[in-house]
Amino acid sequence: MKTVVVCDAIHQKGFELLEKEDDIKVIDATNLAKDELLKVIVNADVAITRSPTEIGSKFLDAGKNLTAIVRAGVGVDNVDIENASKKGIIIMNVPTANTIAAVEMTMCHILNCARKFINSSNDLKINRNWKREKWYGVELFGKTLGIIGFGNIGSRVAQRAMAFGMNIIAYDPYIDPTKVTSMGGVYAENLDDILKNSDFITIHTPKTNETIDIISQKDLDKLKDGVRLINCARGGLYNEAMLVKGLKSGKIASLGIDVLEKEPATNHELLEFENVGVTPHLGANTYESQEKIAIAAAEQAISAIRGISYPNALNLPIRKDSIPEFVVPYIELISKMAYFGAQISNGSIREIHLKTEGDIGSYAESMLIFAIVGAMKHILGDHINYVNAKFVAEEKDIKTSVATLEEKDYRNKATISLITQSGITEISGTVFSQTEQRIVSINGFKTDFKPKGKMIVFKNRDVPGVIMSVASILKDANINIADFRLGRGEEGYALAVILLDENISKDIIAKISNLSNCVWAHYAVL
Repeated sequence: MKTVVVCDAIHQKGFELLEKEDDIKVIDATNLAKDELLKVIVNADVAITRSPTEIGSKFLDAGKNLTAIVRAGVGVDNVDIENASKKGIIIMNVPTANTIAAVEMTMCHILNCARKFINSSNDLKINRNWKREKWYGVELFGKTLGIIGFGNIGSRVAQRAMAFGMNIIAYDPYIDPTKVTSMGGVYAENLDDILKNSDFITIHTPKTNETIDIISQKDLDKLKDGVRLINCARGGLYNEAMLVKGLKSGKIASLGIDVLEKEPATNHELLEFENVGVTPHLGANTYESQEKIAIAAAEQAISAIRGISYPNALNLPIRKDSIPEFVVPYIELISKMAYFGAQISNGSIREIHLKTEGDIGSYAESMLIFAIVGAMKHILGDHINYVNAKFVAEEKDIKTSVATLEEKDYRNKATISLITQSGITEISGTVFSQTEQRIVSINGFKTDFKPKGKMIVFKNRDVPGVIMSVASILKDANINIADFRLGRGEEGYALAVILLDENISKDIIAKISNLSNCVWAHYAVL
C-alpha cells in the first residue's frame, strides 16, 4: 500500500477523495510540528503541501521514498525544485483552481478604488464618523481599464469590467492581439499605451525577472493624473516606493492591493493612506476555490502515486539509471541556454529550434521539452511545465524543431535558436570535463562562460572607450564586476558578457543602452 502524507491544511473534500482509495494510506500531518513532520515524511510516497511547509534539503532528504510532491496552490517559492529533480521527485502545482476567486477579488478592488467603500466603512464603524462629503468616488462607466497580462485571469477581469461599461485596453506581448480585439477591447502595442491612456490599471502576470517593477519610479510621470491602480497578482509588480510617492503627490488617486512584496506586512507604509484599500493576500480565499484546490491536489496525488500521469508537473526527475550520465548536464545546459536567450531577446517568441552535434543528438527530441520550458519560463513563470510545454507552444502558435548536425568544433554541442518578430537569438553551449557547463557562442560571437549568476550582455561597435564607459556606469552605481568576457564576431562589432556580484536596476541597463556605440544591452540572471 502506498502512502500520501498531507502536510498542511486542505479542504475536507481532498481528504475524502484520498480516503476512498483502498490502496492508498492517508496520513494527516497538518497539526504536527515541522520537526515531527520530518519523521512522518519518511513513510511518504507522495506529499501534499502548502506554503507553511518548507520543501528544502531537510524535507527532501527525509522523504527517502518520495516520488512526487503536490503543492496545493500556484506558487512554489517554498520548494527547492532543482534539488527535488536531482532526487527524482516530481513537483506539481494547482495553477487554475483559484482563477475565479482571483478575478472576483480584482473586481472588489476595482470597485473599492472607485467608491472607497472599505475605508468609508471603517471610518463609520471604528471612528463613528458620518461624513458623506469625505467619500466622493467615481463611476466605472465610461472609464478605461488597462490590463497588463491577458491570460486566464486578465481576460476574465476584462469581461466583467465591460459589463460595467468600462473600455478595455490590454498589453500582453505573448498573445494573439485578436484575443483582445475580438472582445471589443484595444490591444496595446507597448506598455506606455497602458500607462498614458488608463484611468484604472490592473496587473495579471507571473512574477518573473521581466515583470518585477514592471511599473517603476521612472514610469510615474507617464501615468494619467488621478489613476487608480490594482494588484491582486504578485507583490513587487508595482514598485512599492513608486506607489508611496504617487499617493503622496496625488498622482495616484487610489490603490487596491491584495499582495505585497514582503508578507505578512502589518507595518507597511502603504497601510497609512486613507485612499488605499488593502487585503491580506485573500485572492484565493473562497470556500469554492479552496475546495477546488483540495480536489485537484488529491486527484494529482492519486495519479502520481499510481504512476498514471503528473498533471502540472514543474520538473522532470533526472535519474542517472535511466539516462546516460554524460547527457544529464546537457539537459540542464539546454534549459539554461533557452532561459538565457529569452532574457536577451526582444519581442515575443515565435519559434524555438534546437540543434545538436555529437552523441547527444540521440536525445534531442527529449531535450526539446527542456528548451521550450526554458525559453517560455521567463514569461510564463509557473504556468509552463514539462507536461504542458508542447501544448502551450502549440496554443501560442510557436513553431519548434530539432536538428542533428555533424560534429564540428566540439565533440558534443547544443544550440538554441529563438526567433521573435524582432530577430534571431542563437546560443550555443557544451560541457567540459563531463560536468562543467559552458556557453561558447552568442549570435555568432565566440565566448566562454559558465551559465550561472547575474550578467549584462551587450553588443557594441568595436571602437576604443566602450568598456571604460560601461565600467564607469557600474562604478557610479557601486556595482562590482566579477568577470568580463569579450567576443569578436562580425566585422566592426563586439559582444561582451559582464558577470556581476549583485542585482542591477533597469535604469543601469538603460544608461548602457544609451551609450553612443552600444547596439543593444540586456540584463540576465541564471
